Amino acid sequence: MRGVSTKESICAVHHANIRCIDLFRRLPYSLVSLMDKITLKGKAIPDKVSAKHVRKAGAVPCIVYGNEVKNMAIQCDLVPLHKAFAKAGESTLVELDIDGKTLPVLFKAVSFHPVSGREIHVDFYAVNMKKEIEAEVPVRFEGEAPACKELGAIFVASHHHVRVRSLPGDLPHDLPVNIAKLVAFHDSVTVADLTVPKGVTVMDAKDMVLAIVQEPRAVEEIAPPTPTAEEVAAAAAATEGEPPKAGGVIPGNPEGAGAPAKEAKVEEKKAGKK
Repeated sequence: MRGVSTKESICAVHHANIRCIDLFRRLPYSLVSLMDKITLKGKAIPDKVSAKHVRKAGAVPCIVYGNEVKNMAIQCDLVPLHKAFAKAGESTLVELDIDGKTLPVLFKAVSFHPVSGREIHVDFYAVNMKKEIEAEVPVRFEGEAPACKELGAIFVASHHHVRVRSLPGDLPHDLPVNIAKLVAFHDSVTVADLTVPKGVTVMDAKDMVLAIVQEPRAVEEIAPPTPTAEEVAAAAAATEGEPPKAGGVIPGNPEGAGAPAKEAKVEEKKAGKK
C-alpha cells in the first residue's frame, strides 16, 4: 500500500478546510447567529437619576420599547455598548440582559456626540421572534467592476441600504451584490441583483439602482491670461536691456526720470541771483 506524502496530506487538509468554510457560508443566517450571539448588559435607571448624571458615570442612557414591553429607561456601559453596536448595526439581533431578564432587541436609533462621536443615547426595539418585522439592511458590494479597472470608470453607489421584511431570526446582517457585471460605462446593479436568503423579502422596487459606473469627468485646463500691449512692451524692453521710457522709474531714483532736470533748473536760478 502506497504511503501518503506530506504534500498530499497538506493538500487534503487544505481542501477539507475549504469545504468546511463553504459549508459554514451555506448555513442559514439564524443558525450562524446562534453560533455567534451578540450580548449586552443593562440596568434600570432610578427615577431621580438624570441622563446627564448617567453619562458622567461613563454609561449611556437608553430606552427599551416594542412588542408589548412597557417603556423602560436603562443604562449600558459605554464600551460594551459601542462594541455591540459596531458588530450588530441596526439589522442584527442583540440579547439585552436587563437586571437578569433577557430580551431580543434591535438597535433602533442611536444618537452621537457631535464632537467626540461617542454614543450618547440609544433606542432599543424589543422584537417578537414569531412576528415578521421590517428593517434597514446594509448592502455589501462584492467583487471588482471591470469598467473601473479597464476603462477608468467611476463607481457610484446610490443606495447603501435596502428595506427588508422577515422574522427576527432570519434578519440578515447585510445583503451582498456582485459588481462584476459592471463592464461598460453606465452599467448598473439593482435590487434584483441582490443575493437574498430564504425567508427574507426586499421591500424596495426590483429596478431600484444600487450602484452605477460612470465616465470620469474631463479635467478642464485653465488657459493663462493674455498679456496686455503694455506688458509685452515692458517685457521686450527688459529683455533688450533698454532704459525705460520717460515717466518710468530709474532704480535708486524714486521720483522718476524727470527728477535730474528739476534739480538743474534750481541750480541755474541760484547762479543768476549771485
